[in-house]
Amino acid sequence: MDTRTVLVAKTKRRIGRGHGSGRVKTAGRGTKGQNARKRVPRGFEGGQLPLTRRLPFLRGKLRNKSIHPKAYPVALSRLSVFRKGETVTRDALIEKKIIPHETPRVKVLDDGQVFSIPLSIAVPISKTAKIRIEKAGGKTLEK
Repeated sequence: MDTRTVLVAKTKRRIGRGHGSGRVKTAGRGTKGQNARKRVPRGFEGGQLPLTRRLPFLRGKLRNKSIHPKAYPVALSRLSVFRKGETVTRDALIEKKIIPHETPRVKVLDDGQVFSIPLSIAVPISKTAKIRIEKAGGKTLEK
């Protein structure tokens, strides 16, 4: 005798199709009540104002700050891998492996250490880091 198990696809249950179906009368809906009588829309809360209408709309310029990705912070001292006069861009930072390649936004921040390489910075930069770059003879290209 063969001991292999044969998998048989389970057929869809046909509800409310006569006595032979095994689901007659209430057709598996139980007895009485709103759910037994009709289809109730998803999110319906019995007439109470639904959650989707209680919450404020998420729209408007600069209103949804939580959905905007945060800028990846880069310490000014980490830019010492660049040579004199080079331009610091997001792509250059990825190439030098200072930031991960999937980083959408980046910002250069001052870390309090001495910095003396004149660079051109083309990414967002903090005010104190900008002062240090300009003292070192560099410039910022950020608008």
